[in-house]
Amino acid sequence: MDQPNPLLRGLTLPAFSQILPEHVLPAVQALLAANRARLAEIEAEPNPTFASVVEPLEDMDHSLTRGWSPISHLYGVVNSEALREQYNACLPLLSEYSTDVSQSRALYKAYQTVVDKEGAKLSSAQRMVLDHALRDFRLAGVGLEGPQQERFKAIMLELSSLGAKFEENVLDATNDFSYAIADVAQLDGLNPTIVAQARERAVAAGQSGWLLALDQPTYVAVVTDAKSSALRRTFYRAWSTRGSDQGTEAVARWNNDPIMEQLLKLRHELALLLGFPNFAAYVLSTRMAKSVDEVLTFLRKMAAAARPAALRDIAELEAFAGRKLDSWDISYYSERLQEAHYSVSQEELRQYFPLSRVLDGVFDVIQRLFHVSIAVRDDVEVWHPDARYYDLRNGDGQIIGGFYLDPYARPNKRSGAWMDDCVTRKVTASGNALPVAYLVCNALPGNGDKPALLTHDDVVTLFHEFGHGLHHMLTRVDYPSVAGTNGVAWDAIELPSQFLENYAWDPQVLAQIAVHHATGEALPAAKVAQLIRTRSFQAGLATLRQCEFSLFDFRLHAEYDPAQGAQVRELLAEVRAEVSVIAIPAWNRYPNNFSHIFAGGYAAGYYSYKWAEVLAADAFAAFQEAGSFDQVTAQRFVDTILSQGGARDALEAFVAFRGREPDIEPLLKLHGIAA
Repeated sequence: MDQPNPLLRGLTLPAFSQILPEHVLPAVQALLAANRARLAEIEAEPNPTFASVVEPLEDMDHSLTRGWSPISHLYGVVNSEALREQYNACLPLLSEYSTDVSQSRALYKAYQTVVDKEGAKLSSAQRMVLDHALRDFRLAGVGLEGPQQERFKAIMLELSSLGAKFEENVLDATNDFSYAIADVAQLDGLNPTIVAQARERAVAAGQSGWLLALDQPTYVAVVTDAKSSALRRTFYRAWSTRGSDQGTEAVARWNNDPIMEQLLKLRHELALLLGFPNFAAYVLSTRMAKSVDEVLTFLRKMAAAARPAALRDIAELEAFAGRKLDSWDISYYSERLQEAHYSVSQEELRQYFPLSRVLDGVFDVIQRLFHVSIAVRDDVEVWHPDARYYDLRNGDGQIIGGFYLDPYARPNKRSGAWMDDCVTRKVTASGNALPVAYLVCNALPGNGDKPALLTHDDVVTLFHEFGHGLHHMLTRVDYPSVAGTNGVAWDAIELPSQFLENYAWDPQVLAQIAVHHATGEALPAAKVAQLIRTRSFQAGLATLRQCEFSLFDFRLHAEYDPAQGAQVRELLAEVRAEVSVIAIPAWNRYPNNFSHIFAGGYAAGYYSYKWAEVLAADAFAAFQEAGSFDQVTAQRFVDTILSQGGARDALEAFVAFRGREPDIEPLLKLHGIAA
């Protein structure tokens, strides 16, 4: 007898060891068939109520998400050709189902009936579920007729496939690159772990010497620490031209130019179908920011505040280097200048940040602030030996959620760091579910007897992802569509994560976590003070870079003209002329691997990082005023923001916490940028 499909067994947590690529498509087909059958019953409901229509739909979405979540997750962390084929086969099915549900006029009318009949007696969370649903029905084209509705469906389907193909091209181009080195002198400056891994990679490939890959830790290490300018240039070029027309004919098959063109064209057409002038305006209909002008004004205000500091930063850097710098030199000389100014280098600091110690510190911060406890579980299946599972308990010892942590870079794992939902909290008549998160990073793994050691940048990233995780796990909202991070305005979604980053810079926390992995000695107090001062080091350049990315993304979607096409490079040149103070080589193709906006959820929304940074800095200022671990302030933060999910308007939630609307001054102050 065949074993049941592990994706359909209704387990509390996924049985990762049992999930095979051949399970994927049948599972998704079965889940969709069950949902469609139930959907037909709900659409025919003669007396629509919250209990008879809305709750069943919440349950159906929750069930589908739980089935798809491990598939999507495995696609990101242990990608393979077989899994990719199955994953891509599911995308059109999911897109078609989502479009059918969101364009169902019967459902739309049923939700409107529920509002009319029960609106006055529903809870605020229930009303928000309805408000979001009715808005999303309209944004999904429920009002479109005949050919227009069919065109909308076709566009949604193609957008889903194009985004996946964009990401695949970037991953394939990244994995394809390797650089053989015969002379160890070329590796001068790189940390021993990177060098040892390069040697192991060469041996595995049957080669002599060393073989460097293009995974994120290796790339960052090379451009930051390699003394060879030629090596830095090689890696900078390889990284910044992934998915582009630059390089060999073989690599050109992963060129994302036509995908970007088609994505922008279809997004614009989608917006016009729904009555918006452009895709940026369409996106803002669900955001905290309310207009295109508001976002552009915000970004230009930030850029204007940062530009004088950025000009000082680049002048100081070039004076230190004694020459005009190329873009592949910036990170290297920034690191050397930082070492000279503060006697601090990321590689030196790495020795003081063993992952196990840092994790204990992160857990302690979370426990002190929010009265929860974290403990590892060894009886939960994971997808790779690197990953672990942890329970999250409240002050009474009750499990309120959990998370998986996968901290290391490896082949066939997407670069970067992210939090995603494994299970979303649900409390409905059909049953309850506790929230579970995936927390994924790409730090350098240990080597031999040496444990995994983090740079301070890695430490900040870890705190960041745990901020997202807490937002997901500390929710008190019962309905999945607005629980945790769901339903939260995208430009406010980074508030908890960027808020928690501040504790990676807190002197108390650094004193606890920064301990030499071999000697057990604490990072000297003078070094801690120097590290903290580096937070404002070249903050002008960093802020301008974010403004450049954000303006490029937003203008790309706000100003698209079908008669002229995307004009990606022309617009990027305009934006750089407006805000950048660094000369970028003509062959740089960073849009071609800008997955956030072409394959992620940040299209016309990259500004959200800087927008949320303002919110986070202002929120943290409340803790600075009361004390970093002030319990009253922390409880108010949980009550007004972390626990509310999407059940409360983002601006209203912020004002409830801070007592006023957000202000950019705390961010400028935090980074030492004069207003």
